Amino acid sequence: MARKFFVGGNWKCNGTAEEVKKIVTVLNEAEVPSEDVVEVVVSPPFVFLPVVKGLLRPDFQVAAQNCWVRRGGAFTGEISAEMLLNVGIPWVILGHSERRSLLNESNEFVGEKVGYALSLGLKVIACIGETLQQRESGSTMAVVAAQTKAIAAKVSYWDNVVLAYEPVWAIGTGKVATPVQAQEVHLELRKWLHDNVGAEVAASTRIIYGGKFVYFSLFM
Repeated sequence: MARKFFVGGNWKCNGTAEEVKKIVTVLNEAEVPSEDVVEVVVSPPFVFLPVVKGLLRPDFQVAAQNCWVRRGGAFTGEISAEMLLNVGIPWVILGHSERRSLLNESNEFVGEKVGYALSLGLKVIACIGETLQQRESGSTMAVVAAQTKAIAAKVSYWDNVVLAYEPVWAIGTGKVATPVQAQEVHLELRKWLHDNVGAEVAASTRIIYGGKFVYFSLFM
């Protein structure tokens, strides 16, 4: 089964209004294959979501970098999935390693967030990945399988899910995972999906590399 290519850029907590507009201008002038071939999604900081959506070419889409686990309310500083949909944002990144490590988001909490976002119609880039210590101890697959299991428990419709394997040790460290290392984990993840979710989901779900490239970064 052919899977559409997926390219995403996470801008994290960076940029000014003018810088963001310049980035969008560059993206709008870029030559890329048609959206039938590749899906391009950019993820600016929350405050710039409406600006980017308003200026970005129509064949590119916009993602938020996070959303809350349930409907809005007394949750200071959070953004609800309902709010994202209200301003026309179709995608959200959930489970990024920085939120897992810095904000102590557990596998189960990430799974709940993924399930809630999907239930409202958002598309989700669900992040998984191991630390350097976990890789060196030989527990990479145990770690990413546990993370994926918590997500899978809350997903009933996989067409709106992209799994982003992001080796934590290749984020902001100067280290880069080799294609062989990334593909090894991708293969094992697809096997896990086959054995635990189903053959169709394993064949159709897009699994992307979410670390650092030499000249371009995807979900660092």
